[in-house]
Amino acid sequence: MDLESFVERFAVERRGTNCLKWDALQERFGDPDLFPMWVADMEFSSPPQILQALRERVDHGAFGYGIPDDSYFEAFDAWAVRHHEARVERDWVRFATGVVNGFHWMVNAFTEPGDAVLLATPVYYPMHAAVRNSGRKLVTTQLVCDESGVYRYDLDDMEKVIAENDVKLFIACSPHNPVGRVWTEQELEQVLQLCERHGVLVVSDEIHQDIIVGDRTFVAAQEVAGGKYAGNLVTLNAVSKTFNLAGLIHSHIIIPDAGLRARYDRWAKGVVQTELNILGATAAKAGWLYGDEWLDGLLSVVRRNDAEFRARLGEFTPHIVIPELEGSYLLWVDLRGHLDPAHVQEFMTKTCRLAVDYGEWFGQQCRGFVRFNVATTPANVDHGLDLLTAGLAGLH
Repeated sequence: MDLESFVERFAVERRGTNCLKWDALQERFGDPDLFPMWVADMEFSSPPQILQALRERVDHGAFGYGIPDDSYFEAFDAWAVRHHEARVERDWVRFATGVVNGFHWMVNAFTEPGDAVLLATPVYYPMHAAVRNSGRKLVTTQLVCDESGVYRYDLDDMEKVIAENDVKLFIACSPHNPVGRVWTEQELEQVLQLCERHGVLVVSDEIHQDIIVGDRTFVAAQEVAGGKYAGNLVTLNAVSKTFNLAGLIHSHIIIPDAGLRARYDRWAKGVVQTELNILGATAAKAGWLYGDEWLDGLLSVVRRNDAEFRARLGEFTPHIVIPELEGSYLLWVDLRGHLDPAHVQEFMTKTCRLAVDYGEWFGQQCRGFVRFNVATTPANVDHGLDLLTAGLAGLH
């Protein structure tokens, strides 16, 4: 589906719909009149086949406890094979009420209070909260960035931090939020091998696995080196980013190793007593079966919006750096060469009138960065860019 057709057919107005992104600006930013380019969801309705599947389920009228049938796992596996050359076996899958809850569950299931949990920063800020809120010790290694804005793991520092802190768990992010990297198989193997060597369990957040906008192919961690490291791995994913379904609160915990599954199940018996979200499962299955064309249209919009961002901010380079967007629909923008990091929040809210995610949320060393969500209409991106570029021009 081409960009124009996708936008015409699926763009929606979200103001006044109890929408976090648009209707919680006073609560989150102290100003209801900012223009939102922050939280990672979209201004597009989900694929029509998902809506039809939900209507049929709603028309049935009963919303009791549900179970996933074989067709759910068959659709899940077929999508994973088609898009990622991965497999999903029914026995591997457990369900969670969202990937963010999954972070908390994994930390509590596989570590003890006081244990060290590693993050590679900058990284999605709810991961930080999951470690701190669980009474674990948060330790970090910093991704390194070259002059062109390409981020990589610092393996030497990572190993040093693991050894010095006796790290028990590493929460990875692939594709990486916020820097937009789709890690190569070699990069993933280096990290997985390092963690296995030091007895560090890897939890891989792969929620953006379908939002691949660059030339690099996404590699599921469980498939690295022919599945060599799957015995030391838990994957968290969902279709919430893929099809704009975050509010249905439905995600997966994929544990290929039988011993790890048994360990998780023992912990979950005392903590996790929620049943399957029947509407979330209905939507996910329909998306896997029928969502390919819709996803192609979305990716065309993200690519256009990414290109427009770079073109419009080009006049301010080399002082503003935007890493190449390989995966996700989130742009990580370094403003430190253009204005004092201490003034970025005031500049965004008071001068540009924009609501964005701030770099220090992802890691304290990232003050002066901002994250923009471009999974929205071209008109919204253009308006946000008008506000941003006007503010930047005014600095001169």
